[in-house]
Amino acid sequence: MDDTARLWGPETAKAIDNFPVSGEPIPVGVVRWLARIKAEAARVNAELGLLDPVVGAAIGAAADAVVAGDHDHQFPVDVFQTGSGTSSNMNANEVIAALAGSVADLDDRVNPNDHVNMGQSSNDVFPTAVHLAALESITGGLLPALDGLARSLSARADEFSDVVKAGRTHLMDAVPVMLGQEFAGYAAQVRLGADRVADTLPRLARVPLGGTATGTGLNTHPEFAERVRARLHAATGLPVEPPADPFEAQGARDALVEVSGALKVVAVSLTKIVNDLRWMASGPRTGLAEIHLPELQKGSSIMPGKVNPVIPEVVAQVAAQVIGNDTAITVGGMQGNLELNVMIPMMARNLLGSIDLLASACRLLDERCVAGIRADRDACERHAEHTLATATALNPHIGYDRATEIVREAAATGRPLRDVAREHGVAESALDEALDLHRIARGSAPPTQL
Repeated sequence: MDDTARLWGPETAKAIDNFPVSGEPIPVGVVRWLARIKAEAARVNAELGLLDPVVGAAIGAAADAVVAGDHDHQFPVDVFQTGSGTSSNMNANEVIAALAGSVADLDDRVNPNDHVNMGQSSNDVFPTAVHLAALESITGGLLPALDGLARSLSARADEFSDVVKAGRTHLMDAVPVMLGQEFAGYAAQVRLGADRVADTLPRLARVPLGGTATGTGLNTHPEFAERVRARLHAATGLPVEPPADPFEAQGARDALVEVSGALKVVAVSLTKIVNDLRWMASGPRTGLAEIHLPELQKGSSIMPGKVNPVIPEVVAQVAAQVIGNDTAITVGGMQGNLELNVMIPMMARNLLGSIDLLASACRLLDERCVAGIRADRDACERHAEHTLATATALNPHIGYDRATEIVREAAATGRPLRDVAREHGVAESALDEALDLHRIARGSAPPTQL
């Protein structure tokens, strides 16, 4: 069959005409998982004696070609369509039927509904495809990207473990910290985010396949769903589990909402991290300038030599989009009415979009930013020495109130804290012990009885 020909049939044509909304089709991952499910469904139905083995084999081969990406352009139905995904399910049925029917002696013998859709309903097969597409994207894309970013941040933490700098709370000077401590904190944020996402996967892997229209399993063989799940697991290695309850799985999309919530936390963490990088790299002369980010491109069309933190800016924009996607997914999850949620295509679009965006953003942040960060040790140490919050370490020696007087005088006069403290009668030995910046940063100041 000429692959440039339109393989879809009348139901797809109606959907194209009815939904000229965004010009954006459903995610390709959902298309391919629909096809993967239908390939294994046809083989199982043939095994069960419900489908002619020749027809079953032809459907399986046709669906495999869709899974391989050979026919992505045959799925033009807008993502904003009927809320069950029926139009895209019928699009898949029609395309696979046309491909299978093109085999010798099978013309007009493969029916989109009776054969390709056998044992299925849009209401169970479409959300199953969405769940498994998300599961595949997370395990194969997002989690490895998060792991790579965490490892890169940990490497910088080790490299900067001896770089002392001013801590900051409320964007104001605070007691010294180690630059490596900050980067270790970022690595932990990313790892905890990955853990949160991974924790959702067992529930994402529970799919409604076999429930057909309302969760009762009408018109499907009792062994159908179990056999198809086993084949999908064998083919992909992904866990494909039965639902905890078929009616929960049919009427609610809580697992998608849960996953999106975990992605939102990752987005929040990434925003904190990249904003910190932007602050620490600000300058180079009138900002903090404690670290140097890789210079990737011109930062201004008018200011010569200006360089901007472009990768952190991209990551922050991605995070904002993911948080917005989560809001839409949350609203979509609330629209489960009785035995069906009618927001699944939109939820699929936003969830899979968030997964892909975060995976790409994490790879960029890892490879084009974090891996090339350099510390300005002189600037870091200079800031650590200038922060008056080091007087906090004097509290055990002279008390909070006396230390406050010293800080106020040092701030008003611009004189070094040590000099002012010495004039206030603080012993040199106490100053040496209390104002050791590296010891302060490591939190190892011993308590002293006043």
